[in-house]
Amino acid sequence: MMPSSVLQVKRMQPELITPAMPTPRETKFLSDIDDKESLRFQVSVIMCYKNSPSLNESRNPIKVIREALSRALVYYYPLAGRLREGPNRKLMVDCNGEGILFVKASADVTLEQLGDKISLLEEFLFNFPGSDGIIGCPLLLVQVTCLTCGGLILALRLNHTMCDAPGFLQFLTAVAKMARGAHAPSILLVWERELQFARDPPRITCAHHEYEEVIDHSDGSYASSNQSNMLQRSFYFGAKEMRVPRKQIPPQLISTCSTFDLIIACLWKCRTLALKINPKQVVRVSCVVNARGKHHNVRLPLGYYGNAFAFPAAVSKAEPLCKNPLGYALELVRKAKATMNEEYLRSVADLLVLRGRPQYSST
Repeated sequence: MMPSSVLQVKRMQPELITPAMPTPRETKFLSDIDDKESLRFQVSVIMCYKNSPSLNESRNPIKVIREALSRALVYYYPLAGRLREGPNRKLMVDCNGEGILFVKASADVTLEQLGDKISLLEEFLFNFPGSDGIIGCPLLLVQVTCLTCGGLILALRLNHTMCDAPGFLQFLTAVAKMARGAHAPSILLVWERELQFARDPPRITCAHHEYEEVIDHSDGSYASSNQSNMLQRSFYFGAKEMRVPRKQIPPQLISTCSTFDLIIACLWKCRTLALKINPKQVVRVSCVVNARGKHHNVRLPLGYYGNAFAFPAAVSKAEPLCKNPLGYALELVRKAKATMNEEYLRSVADLLVLRGRPQYSST
């Protein structure tokens, strides 16, 4: 195991990768789901690859990745542009082909030596000054770091207003296939952000507890958490660990609830107990729900790579949440997730436009 203080990454100066062919010069509007305040940040991803002698002997991995990115940007050319902000804080992409930021790097270390230090993102995804803004900055940063073992680390930073996780995966899949010789993406990409514009006139038709600053005035304000007493820890929930909460839920729910639902319900209840919140105070938990797929009946075409999710919240008074069996919290989480459908997503877009694109509440 290598101590983090010893780790040194040598980086070349960043360069801009532009589309391999001329692309349309135009302005494209983001959807009203894309440009909400809660998505105006950079999201980072890090991927590690072991040594592949057969590949490295015949092809330079950095060159392969660089060329594949350039070719993929011909199709995903908005990612090579820059965001602008218009009236009412509306975001749009100036498709000017300026390019994405690309960094070549090397580290005198092996993957085995790094161990869990791989989480030190700042070393493998350096934040070059002036590159991380939302407006007028590169929409994607890629750093490829070669290691002494022949492996490499591929780290990426994306402006979240452009894509969600499935949309970004679609882009990365196109890059991967082009790195292996494909001439075009296997899935025809779709922009069509107007599918998630607010209605005219906008109208809020669903309950959106996730955007309410105060849910219940009946019994004072929320218990404030003393941040100096809060600790951050990571926990692994494998099959063995999940057997404990599963024993606490009714048999009819075991076959239908997901591991995600169960963990969220368990965390919500345990956190509320730990904070000793006033029993009559209303508390909530909010989680990301993907709108794609037939399950939620949201009509988005295959290949759509914009943001397509919302944060529906489950709500309860603290007393029944703490005193009832875990199945109570689990049912509330499942019901909140089930509210996601096309009407709900349209109602979210309308709310965002009517209220000036607010941040969702973190209370």
